[in-house]
Amino acid sequence: MFLDELTPFVQELTAHPVAFLGGLASGLLRLSLSDDPVKSWLQNQGITPTSGDGGGWGGNDRNGGPQSISID
Repeated sequence: MFLDELTPFVQELTAHPVAFLGGLASGLLRLSLSDDPVKSWLQNQGITPTSGDGGGWGGNDRNGGPQSISID
């Protein structure tokens, strides 16, 4: 049962190991694609980073903190 949950993880790792490990490392280090060392390296590689960083829980939140919601 536990191995069934790891199957997608292993499939992505074996299909694209460099991209997967790069994404894993940038996620663990909380690197943002729009910040300068990463952005300039991506531009040197010929990749244009998008305006958003894809969400996540990095330190670049535009909202500035918790939001209140109302449920009817």
